[in-house]
Amino acid sequence: MEAKSSDLKLLGGWFSPFVTRVKIALNIKGLEYENIEEDLNSKSDLLLRSNPVHKKIPVLIHGDKPICESLVIVQYIDEVWSNGPSILPRDAYDRTIARFWGSYIDDKFVVCMKNILMAAGDEEEKKRHLEQLEEEVLVTLEEAFNKCSEGKSFFGGNKVGFIDIAFGSFLPFLRVFEEMNGREILVADKFPELVNWATNFVEDSTVTGTLPEIDKLVLFATALQEKWVAAKVAAK
Repeated sequence: MEAKSSDLKLLGGWFSPFVTRVKIALNIKGLEYENIEEDLNSKSDLLLRSNPVHKKIPVLIHGDKPICESLVIVQYIDEVWSNGPSILPRDAYDRTIARFWGSYIDDKFVVCMKNILMAAGDEEEKKRHLEQLEEEVLVTLEEAFNKCSEGKSFFGGNKVGFIDIAFGSFLPFLRVFEEMNGREILVADKFPELVNWATNFVEDSTVTGTLPEIDKLVLFATALQEKWVAAKVAAK
């Protein structure tokens, strides 16, 4: 199935790693689409109609059908445009494993990153979440890479796949956290395989141009942190 830019619309934001996931999947399939930047301070009627439950980006609109949630969208793209390069493995068990690690990334890695950002002003809490990220989550993902890659460049083998998209889209935010906290997190002496993988990922042709600029993202993350901290204080 081919898609024209008029058939596919992506409601997103330049800053969102969840949106980046969808952009990479679309690139892998070689699909044209209309990119619509949303203002999250004034959400469009199209976004509110397309995702009435969560009212969040990303949303992929295929014709008149909205699809929500980043990893759900990636799987939809892979299934509908099955004639293009595969994103999920062909084998049923391998697909299940890929989905498991996608869920782990959202449930552990993403949550840990958010907790670090929200812990501003509480050094003990921030230290605890940073330790969890470095000593538990990234250690687990290093081990997962060794098993899933089978000695190749990506979690998906020789090419960017589902786990690579799920995790790699957050690499810019990991860099931002390093800058904001004055410490390197993804370092070669602790995570040699992930460091090599990260280099391969950002240089892949399907990823090039999808990742936001770090300096710009630092400003966004700082403003987001201030907003979350203010809301946290107001709730007390």
